Amino acid sequence: MGGPGDPPEGTPEGGPGGAEDEYRSVVFDESFVRAARLQEFSAEERMADHAPAVRRRPPLHRGLTRQALILVMLIAVAFGTAIYMGIRHPYSSPQARRPVEPLRMTVIPLAPQGKVPGAADAGRLYAHSLAAPFAVGAEGIPLPASRSTAHFSDSQVVAALTSVKDYIVRSSLYPDVITGHEARAARSMIDSEQLAQFDQSFDHPAADGRHAATGWVVRIDPARARLSDDGIRVSGSLQAVEADSATLEVSADHTFVYALRPTGAASDAPASLFTVRRELTFRFDHDDLRTHQLQLVTSYVQAGPLACAEDSTAYLRPLLAGQSAGPGGPAGTNPYDMDGATALCGTLSTKAQPTL
Repeated sequence: MGGPGDPPEGTPEGGPGGAEDEYRSVVFDESFVRAARLQEFSAEERMADHAPAVRRRPPLHRGLTRQALILVMLIAVAFGTAIYMGIRHPYSSPQARRPVEPLRMTVIPLAPQGKVPGAADAGRLYAHSLAAPFAVGAEGIPLPASRSTAHFSDSQVVAALTSVKDYIVRSSLYPDVITGHEARAARSMIDSEQLAQFDQSFDHPAADGRHAATGWVVRIDPARARLSDDGIRVSGSLQAVEADSATLEVSADHTFVYALRPTGAASDAPASLFTVRRELTFRFDHDDLRTHQLQLVTSYVQAGPLACAEDSTAYLRPLLAGQSAGPGGPAGTNPYDMDGATALCGTLSTKAQPTL
């Protein structure tokens, strides 16, 4: 039998064995061979005098180099910062956004008690009316003093108030909007989730408390009346409050007075005053503040002089100088219609008319 160091098949022919034990000291086991880090010199290197046949290779560097370690640390810091900013981001994500409520609107015609006063000079009408001290145009919509709330900064409150003022100007003072030629100026500011309701209100107006074009904008029937001048008188107020931690609410209450003449009439035809009071409630979330859009959630409109029997959903159809309301009340209300809105009509006080 072979010794403990002999191969299983015995000592190969010509190999060291038997009495040649002096070779046993240089027999390398498998672990020694694997651990050896040797590299053979090139032929040119071996030509040098006394150069050894092999040289020891430098040991492999275990672990990460300093540059790699710094890179890993930078990536970790950037990743942590991104997560932190995502948690602390001031704007809510679209997935977490609350559904936008549809606009609820009420339009109340105000019928005159007699004939509508008129005069060739619109300035004379204004001077003898309650609108005499009103400012002209956007100057009648001043921004109030603002301050931050618990969850909204002062700049965000100012942005909300500015957006509301901009919308009121576009929906109540733009001549092309008032005369029914276009509504894009106001539409561009409406939150995207309310656009379908806005479009349906103009394409298919209905007295259902949801789809009256006159709930969104002041819209006078161009077939009946035109603006006598662009000097619309305005007075009112704005107020911003925090509805909850994610919602800022702005209330607007303004009265607009328009000087009108009959469509197609001469410039010296008698003019009359038409008064519209709009009480509007707006809401803003962080996305609306960022995109300069708004949610119009309630619209309460009183306008006159109008005839109660006239349909005021698509257009306001004012009674002009010398005209009266005549007989007839508001459109009928069906109490069995659960989706219908109550038809309302009021009487225009004589104090609201010019005293000539």
